[in-house]
Amino acid sequence: MSRFAAVAFDLDDTLCRHDHDVNDLYRRAFEAAGVEPFGEPDELWPLLDGAPDPDDRVGYLGAGFARLAARYDRDVDPVALAEAFETVADDSRVAYLPGAVDALSAAAAAGPVGILTNGPERRQRSKVEALGLADRVDAIVYAGDLPRRKPHVEPFDRLTAALSVDPGETLYVGNSLSYDVAGAHNAGLRSAWLRADPDEAATPYGPDYVLDSLDELAALLTCDSGAESGADA
Repeated sequence: MSRFAAVAFDLDDTLCRHDHDVNDLYRRAFEAAGVEPFGEPDELWPLLDGAPDPDDRVGYLGAGFARLAARYDRDVDPVALAEAFETVADDSRVAYLPGAVDALSAAAAAGPVGILTNGPERRQRSKVEALGLADRVDAIVYAGDLPRRKPHVEPFDRLTAALSVDPGETLYVGNSLSYDVAGAHNAGLRSAWLRADPDEAATPYGPDYVLDSLDELAALLTCDSGAESGADA
């Protein structure tokens, strides 16, 4: 028997990741913008400011390209580079993260399964279709199309209403402390933080559980699993 009535997941970097050849994507973005390449993808990612803004992905990437151009003393239009990057990227090129399929199956055995993503449907739908998620879950909420996104309460309220479950009996699994864990807490859901680094601390947030792999979810969902709260992790 499960300790939860329903389980829901974030999408990007929780259930799936992009499956591009990043070096090729980076090169083609410069080609599309008509700009002589500089830097490397591994130099760009650390210059991006926090999590992507679903409403302004071009601005988010453009700020990173602007910082990278300054390092190389290049006079370029960073917004044009960001627009080119978005143009050549294929959102359908995604793959499940390790353990994701089994985690979805374990969640389905516990009760209704949902997806709550901060991206808009126009961009996230291709990922959902590529992964066959529509056949695996009972509800999908695209918070990018709502007036408020995670960590606001509204998307989580939409999610639990769509699943016809009580928020307090729902587990939300996500990789972001500031969006997924904070949002679930605000809306009264239980949270399981999927951390990328086992040495990363949950502070200043307090997820109910901490997962180092989606393979750990099945045990967490079982009432007699003895799983410990992640608040002390």
